[in-house]
Amino acid sequence: MSPSSAYAPSPTDAPPRPQNPVPRIALVGVHGFGARHLANLARLQAAGVLDFVAVADPRPPGEGVLKESVAVFETLDHLLRAGTAPDVVILATPIQTHVPLAMAAIAAGADVYVEKPPAASLHQFRELLHAAESAGRLVQVGFQSLGSDALPALRRLIANGDIGDVLGLGAKGTWLRTRGYFKRSRWAGKRAINGTDVVDGVATNALAHAVVTGLSIAAARTVEDVADVDTDLYRAHPTESDDTSVVRVRTSAGQVLTCALTLCAARQTRPSVTVFGTAGKAELFYTEDELVVRTAHGERRDVFARTDLLENLLEVRASGGELLSPLSGSGAFMAVLEAIRTAPAPRQIDDRYITWEGSGDDAHAVVEGIAELTDRALLAQATFSELGAPWARPLEPAATCSVGGREVAGHQDGSLIRPSSSPRPYLHPVRTLAGTVVTDHQPADHVWHLGAGVAIQDVAGVNFWGGRTYTREAGAYVWRDDHGRIEITDTTEAPGALAQSLRWFGPDGTPLVTEQRRWRYDAVGPSVWRLRLDFELSPAGPGPVPLGSPGSNGRENGGYGGFFWRLPPVTGARVWTAAAEGEDDVHGSAAPWLACSGVFGPAGMSGTDGAATLVFLAAPQAPDPWFVRLAGYPGVGLSLAWDRPVLTSRDKPVRRTVTVLIADGILGTADVSRLTDSLGETA
Repeated sequence: MSPSSAYAPSPTDAPPRPQNPVPRIALVGVHGFGARHLANLARLQAAGVLDFVAVADPRPPGEGVLKESVAVFETLDHLLRAGTAPDVVILATPIQTHVPLAMAAIAAGADVYVEKPPAASLHQFRELLHAAESAGRLVQVGFQSLGSDALPALRRLIANGDIGDVLGLGAKGTWLRTRGYFKRSRWAGKRAINGTDVVDGVATNALAHAVVTGLSIAAARTVEDVADVDTDLYRAHPTESDDTSVVRVRTSAGQVLTCALTLCAARQTRPSVTVFGTAGKAELFYTEDELVVRTAHGERRDVFARTDLLENLLEVRASGGELLSPLSGSGAFMAVLEAIRTAPAPRQIDDRYITWEGSGDDAHAVVEGIAELTDRALLAQATFSELGAPWARPLEPAATCSVGGREVAGHQDGSLIRPSSSPRPYLHPVRTLAGTVVTDHQPADHVWHLGAGVAIQDVAGVNFWGGRTYTREAGAYVWRDDHGRIEITDTTEAPGALAQSLRWFGPDGTPLVTEQRRWRYDAVGPSVWRLRLDFELSPAGPGPVPLGSPGSNGRENGGYGGFFWRLPPVTGARVWTAAAEGEDDVHGSAAPWLACSGVFGPAGMSGTDGAATLVFLAAPQAPDPWFVRLAGYPGVGLSLAWDRPVLTSRDKPVRRTVTVLIADGILGTADVSRLTDSLGETA
C-alpha cells in the first residue's frame, strides 16, 4: 500500500464537518518543531482564536502537557477515522511524510499548515498542489520569515531605488550543528530512506528560510520563476546530505541569488539575505526581522513586526485574503530542492580541512576558511569550486601549462564570472615549480580581480576591468551598466605555448576589439620558470578605438589597465626595482624590471614554505609605468594608459610583450640581475 493511500480515507470515511464558530485544530507531530506549535496553539486557544482538539504522534507528549480536552492518537489516520473532524491540520513531521499526510488531511476536508519543506520532490509538490486546488483547500507552508513586515518594506526600498539598481542577492548562513543533531531522528542528514526521498540538508531544511527569503525578495515564487540552479554540495559530517554548500539561482527575470550556507562554522552567526545595489546594500536578518540599510548617506536599522502564519491561515479562512506562505508560492523553493535532490551526492570534505571542537555528541565540525569563503561566494556570485576552496571540487581549467612535467598554471576561460566583473580569460592558479600558488582570483576586496591576464577599464566607454567605473564627470568610481566581456574564439596549443584569438564585446554584444594573445612558458633552472605574454589589440570595426584608464579619466596615479597580476596575500612582502624600493617609490615608475618577494599564502601550502619571488620585465614596445599595490591589496601591472588614452587602429594595433620570472625562494637585487643577464632579458 502506498504512503498516500495508507493515510487517505475514502469519501465515505470523511465525517460530516460541523459548523463551528471557532476552527478546530489538530497537530500531527509534537516533538522537535512540533513543540513550538504546541506552545503557539496554547497561546491562541487562550485568546479564544481556535479550539485545539487533537494531536497525533506515536510518542505522545508527557503528562500534563495537554489539556484533557485534547484527544491523543497514534497516527493521523486514526485521528481522522475517529470523527474528530479538524478544520485545520498542522503537520510537524519528517519531511518524507509531508505530502501523504497533507493529502490525507485534504481528502478529509481540512485545510493544512505544513512545515518546510512542503515536499521531498518537485513531483510530490505538484501532486499536492493539484490536490489542494482541486479540493479548494488552503495549504500554508511553515516558512515563518515570509510573515515578516520587513519583506514588503524591503521590496519598497528596492522599487524606490534607495540602494540603486540591484546587482544581485546573497543569502548567508553560518551555523554550527553537533554530531547529536544528526542523530535526532532516523531521517536526519538523509537524502533518501529505502528509496523514499528525504532531502534533508543545509539548504533544504536547516537554513531553508535563507533560501526562501532570498527567493521572495527576488520575486521568485513559482517553478516558472526559476531559470536555472547551480549546486555545489559538500559535507563534513558523516551524513548523506550536504552541510556546507553554495546554491546559485538565476530567476526568469534575470536576478541572481547566491546562497552560501554551512552548518560547520566556528561560531554561529545570524543568517541574513543581502540585496547588493549600485548605491548601497540592504541586509535582512530574517530571524529577528531586522533590516539594515547602508548607503553613502549612512546606516539605518529598523526592526519590523511579524504575522504568525497560523493566525494568517485562520484569518484567510474566516475573511478571505491572501496566505503569506501559500503552497503555490513555494514553487521556486521546490525548484531549488529538486536541483539539490537530483545533483550528485555531496562531496566529502577532506579531513585535513576539518577541525572538530568538543567531544562526543556535542562535538561540531569546523571547515577551514568557511567564514571568509561564504562572504566571497556572495560578493562574487560564485561557488566554492569556482573560488578554488582547497577542499572543493577542482574547477577544470580550459587548458593547462606544464613545465618539466609539472603543472604550473591553469587557464580559465572566464565564462563563470559574474557579468559585473567583466568576464574574461585569465591564468589561475599560477604556481612556482615547487607548487606555491602566486595568483589570486575573485578575492573579497576586489572580486573582479582575476589572476594574471589582460584587463582595461575604459575601451571606448566600456569597462573590461570589472567593478565600478571611474568617470571624469563624477570624479569618483560609480556603478554603471557598462561591463564588457572577452571571449575566446580560437585556441591553438603547442608544447610550451598557448595561442588564442579573442573578441572583446560591449554590453550590447557589439564587438569592439579583436585580440591575438600568446602565452609561452619554459624552465630556466631547477627553481625558476619563465612566463611570457604577447598580446595585440586591434579595432573590430574600421575606426580607431581609444584605450583608457581611471588615470586617463582624471584619477591621479590610477592608470591601471593592460597586463595585471593579482597576487595572493603576501607575508613579509618586498617590492623593488634596480633604482627604488617600496610601493610609493616604484608605483608609476618606468623601470626595466620590478620584483616582488615574500611568503605567499599560508606557510606549508602545497608542501612548500610559500617563499617566492616574481620578477616582472617591462614590455620592450613602450615605457609603460608600473602599477603597484601592496598596502591595500597585492597586485602588479603595466599601464597602457597611465594618464592619457592610447589609440589602437587597423594600421597601428597596440602590442605588448610582458615576461614574468617565477622563482622559489627569496631573491635579492644581485640575484635578479644575474638571472635577467643570463637570460638576456635586460632592457
